[in-house]
Amino acid sequence: MARVLLINGGSEGHINPTLGVVQELVRRGEEVVYFAAEPYRDRIEQTGAKVITFDLGKFLEAFLAGGRSPWARVGGLLRTADIVIPSLLEQTSGERFDYIIHDSMFGCGRLLAQILGLPAINSCTSFAMQPNVFDGLQERLSRSFPEDMNERARQEFQQLVSDVQTKYNVQVGSAYEVFWNPAPLTIVYTSKRFQPDGESFDETYKFVGPSIAPRALAPFDFSQADTDRLIYISLGTVFNQAADFYKLCFAAFADTKYSVILSVGSQTQIEDLGDIPANFIVRSYVPQLEVLQHAKLFITHGGMNSASEGLYYGVPLIVLPQSADQPVIARRVAEVGAGIHLNPDGLTAETLREAAERVLGDVSLRQASVEMGDSFRAAGGHRQAVEEIFAYKRSLGMTK
Repeated sequence: MARVLLINGGSEGHINPTLGVVQELVRRGEEVVYFAAEPYRDRIEQTGAKVITFDLGKFLEAFLAGGRSPWARVGGLLRTADIVIPSLLEQTSGERFDYIIHDSMFGCGRLLAQILGLPAINSCTSFAMQPNVFDGLQERLSRSFPEDMNERARQEFQQLVSDVQTKYNVQVGSAYEVFWNPAPLTIVYTSKRFQPDGESFDETYKFVGPSIAPRALAPFDFSQADTDRLIYISLGTVFNQAADFYKLCFAAFADTKYSVILSVGSQTQIEDLGDIPANFIVRSYVPQLEVLQHAKLFITHGGMNSASEGLYYGVPLIVLPQSADQPVIARRVAEVGAGIHLNPDGLTAETLREAAERVLGDVSLRQASVEMGDSFRAAGGHRQAVEEIFAYKRSLGMTK
């Protein structure tokens, strides 16, 4: 049995794909200590891992302190070092670990691997990114900000690099290292077919497909839904305070032949949405995996988890990206022909309804989504991720 340290940030999109992996590691005899934000304790403990936590409020405050520009956000990842590193070292003092798995975008992952002297594995819950792509993206995004702001943020980043290297006796080679946390092995939770330029990645990147493990939830009541004409709508768990959008959905699909299941999240009060059309089922939460197995169309914000889960079950998508990596995912869905990308700005009920009818009537979109789901399942999921982790262990001479 090996002891594994897994560290991750405070986001469902980064936590959820690892849960099946951790459960499988534990089943195969590994002892996992999972370092994450306190709100995720319960779901992680259900995998059999031991959980230690950091202060999410202080983490976010440090991350956002530098500002909104691309350089400031990369610097923000370094600012979290003083929150994350002392907390982890204090809580694991005297403990031994055999290897570390760190999230690709959890700024301190590569630093902690250096501090602890552990073989590292990178857990990538979005598309994988190589240095040239990161540099190009950083340059493009920076153009949206004044040059003096960018320059100031670059200088602050360099000072943060110097401070962190001195304080923690680590090496920080580039902004890419801070943002991406490269490691000798990277587990990517998509298929090489869905990954942009998938064939350009070498054998240190293992595309294992979405990590979709069964979730023990009460079954959903479909008795009021026509599953032959079912549309599922959700904006995920982060950018879901969107009462105007939900009302737009009412206007788009009320009095149509479709049944609509709408998940509005816990931050939206359903009673504030007014009269709910008879063909809608509106809930604060629905078991997404179960609903997707019946849906004929998924209208989504395009988070990697949601997009992957929809395609896993062969459901074509309409993607309305809100933030983060969602525009990239939306474009990729359209590129592979598994759905369409709509701009949420200025969206009308008529445009949304017409888009839904176009997708539902296009056999090629459905076929492309089914083929993408096939590629996801063939990649192996969380069990294949563990196979790759164990192969990496063997390459290092670890026999336990």
